[in-house]
Amino acid sequence: MKYRNFGKLDWKVSALGFGVMRLPILDGDPAKIDEPEAIRMIRYAIDHGVNYLDTAYPYHRGKSENLLGKALKEGYRERVRLATKMPTWLIERREDFDKYLDEQLERLQVDRIDFYLLHGLGRARWPKIRDLGVTEWAEEKIAEGKFGHIGFSFHDECEILKEIIDFYDGWTLCQIQYNYMDTESSGRAPGTAGLKYAASKGLAVVIMEPIHGGRLAVTPPPEIQAIWDEAPIKRTPAEWALQWVWNHPEVSIVLSGMSTMEQVVENVESAGRSGPGALTPEELGLFERVQRKYAELGYIGCTDCLYCQPCPEGVAIPRIFAIINEGYTKAREETRERYQREIAPENRAGNCARCGTCEEQCPQQLPIMRLMRSTARFYEGSRS
Repeated sequence: MKYRNFGKLDWKVSALGFGVMRLPILDGDPAKIDEPEAIRMIRYAIDHGVNYLDTAYPYHRGKSENLLGKALKEGYRERVRLATKMPTWLIERREDFDKYLDEQLERLQVDRIDFYLLHGLGRARWPKIRDLGVTEWAEEKIAEGKFGHIGFSFHDECEILKEIIDFYDGWTLCQIQYNYMDTESSGRAPGTAGLKYAASKGLAVVIMEPIHGGRLAVTPPPEIQAIWDEAPIKRTPAEWALQWVWNHPEVSIVLSGMSTMEQVVENVESAGRSGPGALTPEELGLFERVQRKYAELGYIGCTDCLYCQPCPEGVAIPRIFAIINEGYTKAREETRERYQREIAPENRAGNCARCGTCEEQCPQQLPIMRLMRSTARFYEGSRS
């Protein structure tokens, strides 16, 4: 395992962190974690050098923190730094800060969290949390020993990131979305400018969605694969994506939400080959071409975070986007047949009632209602 600086702290963090949000599940239900296998995966990662674990209040429908607490028994807690996140969207008054922190400590079965993050900050959520005095509260909790450091995760454009960073000198870390498809500042990610700004202020920068929710790890369209095939060093699509992020010296750690033991093993091995500036100029040129080609093909930036689920009408939004994304260059009829075969009638796009609940929750700020409407028209023949 390779290790990197973690902001201003006198501590080295593993290049790879375990994001505890895409664990193996049973019966297709995110709340039913395959506990023996998930614990085996987490402990394998720790045994092979991973020393940073990231979870949050809503992951796996509220079951991730409980599972992680079990995985950290038998001496594993002492070997890692633990990060979880305050559910900022549930905060109505200052008393809620303590309410959710205490619940999370109980779920995790610990008396102290190393890094406590304000979850999903951006233009909409930050003012309310700020005005309730969250930074003053955080200093009180740090003094009490409830957690060691305060930070935030973020989904918005670079200027809002700068505003949050500049508001408070006590931030230790920020967690942002960054991958080779999210290099420009947008409503879903602060881009390279945000990465560099956070690092310049001394914050540890934790990267989430380096493989865009696994979308950049699937077998790519032939046009994309042809570009990767030009490289003298052959890599899987997932390793290309990870190595691109690790190539940036401003990055402290890259989180991966791993669903199988095979993914854990591959990512641990990939981390061992990582390093700032490790990619050649020629390889970096391939990324620019791949990015342009994906954009031409109409890539939908869904990361399969499942925040849009459950849909009140039962629409399987992430699964529908996965079929569309994986069908870039296939015959449109072939993609339509797969949609009809894999998406049950009660879960299809035509059932969208345009209530807007999904768009309110989507950290990528995708126009889901419009995309569902266009999907229904082509894949179902709907005129809605």
